[in-house]
Amino acid sequence: MPLDFTAIDFETANSSPASACSVGLVRVRGGEVVATAGWLIQPPPGHDEFQEWNVRIHGIQPSDVLSAATWVDQFDRLCGFAGADVLVAHNAGFDLNVLRRAAEATGMLCPPYRSLCSLQVARKTYQLDSYRLPMAAAAAGFAEFSHHDALADARACAQIVIDAARRHGAADVHALAETLSLRVTEPAAPALERAVA
Repeated sequence: MPLDFTAIDFETANSSPASACSVGLVRVRGGEVVATAGWLIQPPPGHDEFQEWNVRIHGIQPSDVLSAATWVDQFDRLCGFAGADVLVAHNAGFDLNVLRRAAEATGMLCPPYRSLCSLQVARKTYQLDSYRLPMAAAAAGFAEFSHHDALADARACAQIVIDAARRHGAADVHALAETLSLRVTEPAAPALERAVA
């Protein structure tokens, strides 16, 4: 199998994981970036208050998302871009949680995405003082990007996994995970399906 995946990064309006206000997506095919997309999002109602701390981090103001698509309006576009790919993110638990919680908050069914954490990959690949995204991306040859811009962060994540796969001679994300004693996380089956099985 080729090195195919989609890197994803969310920025949030506040401490609620459902408060997605921006997303960046990077499609990788055969170890090469072939498509990118990023856009602002109106966070779901009830999760749409912008906290000063978050604004200070990513610079997105409430006024910036007034004309942006709502979570519901943009959800099909996001899922269409990602397809059935393994999603890669730096601290993947955070980004996958944003995806699930924002979908939950709006009554949408989130696809059962598999994921690989580029932070874990970086820790097993590079010897660094810090594995924060800028440092890990620089080690992967992707330096000087606009950290906390969702698309730039997604590109940095993609580069870490592309570089790590090259260094470890891994043909795809599953082989990379196995080589590093990591795992591609599988979504938990719904309780009903587990009960039937």
